Amino acid sequence: MALKKIYLDNNATTPCDPRVVETMVPYFFEHHGNAASRSHPFGWEAEEAVDYAREQVANLIYADSKEIIFTSGATEADNLALKGAYEMYRRKGNHIITLTTEHKAVIDTCHKLEKQGAEITFLDVERDGLVDLKKLEAAIKPNTIMISVMWANNETGVIQPMKGIGEICKKHGVLFFSDGTQAVGKIPTNPRELGIHLMAFSAHKMYGPKGVGALYVSRKNPRVKVTAQVDGGGHERGMRSGTLNVPGIVGFGKAAEIAKKEMAQDAERLSGLRDKLEKGLCQLEETYINGNVDHRMPHVANISFKHVEGEGLMMTFNQEIALSSGSACTSASLEPSYVLIALGLGDDLAHSSLRFSLGRFSTEEEVDYTIEAISKGVNHMRDLSPIWEMFKEGVDLTKIEWSEH
Repeated sequence: MALKKIYLDNNATTPCDPRVVETMVPYFFEHHGNAASRSHPFGWEAEEAVDYAREQVANLIYADSKEIIFTSGATEADNLALKGAYEMYRRKGNHIITLTTEHKAVIDTCHKLEKQGAEITFLDVERDGLVDLKKLEAAIKPNTIMISVMWANNETGVIQPMKGIGEICKKHGVLFFSDGTQAVGKIPTNPRELGIHLMAFSAHKMYGPKGVGALYVSRKNPRVKVTAQVDGGGHERGMRSGTLNVPGIVGFGKAAEIAKKEMAQDAERLSGLRDKLEKGLCQLEETYINGNVDHRMPHVANISFKHVEGEGLMMTFNQEIALSSGSACTSASLEPSYVLIALGLGDDLAHSSLRFSLGRFSTEEEVDYTIEAISKGVNHMRDLSPIWEMFKEGVDLTKIEWSEH
């Protein structure tokens, strides 16, 4: 008997925690003021609510509330950090170093900056998804102004050596920007302690509402400035104009407060469920976990099932289990994941990967059902596959010339 829809795509977005929704509701109707309207109580209430939420978000990452700039989400925060810092520090240099496995919001923004005269180094990662710190340091030039490395990868959950990167940036006087979207609210994140000067993150990845995010901008040692990318009114310390999304920001604040309190127990429970899921699925032949298993997020598993096409496998259970083959932002494409290709996976494994991202509301019963459904789907597809049959017979598939007709 199938369970009603199972959601294992929490890296794409998380459901809103009911406690967050409850906190937001009054700000749609009772306290509906504009936080920039300072001449009446409705505006004051809204401003007060935003100030409180800013404190809650800052507390989550051990920052000062003045270091939190609200945006429409992490994509806007990525754009503001990269474009804003490039414009602000262009006189010092035009070189930015990033990784080939970054989120598209960083990669595409870097490509845009290239058209404006920036020099971008896209550094390859090792086979386990981690950056080699020696190679990273060797890529720094006299004109390098920033290193941009995401805290945790959205597809594999791999956590980069943030402390080591921060030390390299400090040594060379280079800004360190991190897309912290997949890490903030799920593992402890303290940008100042690790030498991170700018960090983007989003409410909807931590059980808050969609459409609201933040950019952490360091105010001391060093004081960092970014040029506004949205003008008109000088909101958010002049870095991001626009009427603030008060209900969204209130929800973001509540989500941050809950995350701070419950993060450790959530992580412990989810890593147990994740390990159970992996153990169950790795009973299948030729099944591989992608990315470094010692340095990764507690709730993420990226698994390849050799010679089973990921999209096809999803068809066998698609109505019941929500999963991703690749990231949500690129899943409309049938190309294999660029992140997995960057890890050196061949098409046979890159095309056959599924990303499982568990969440606060995932249950053991759902994991049990998922193991059963996917095992059945993999076996079914392999039974139908002449390629699997040839592989089992020991045929070297790399030596076969396939006819186009």
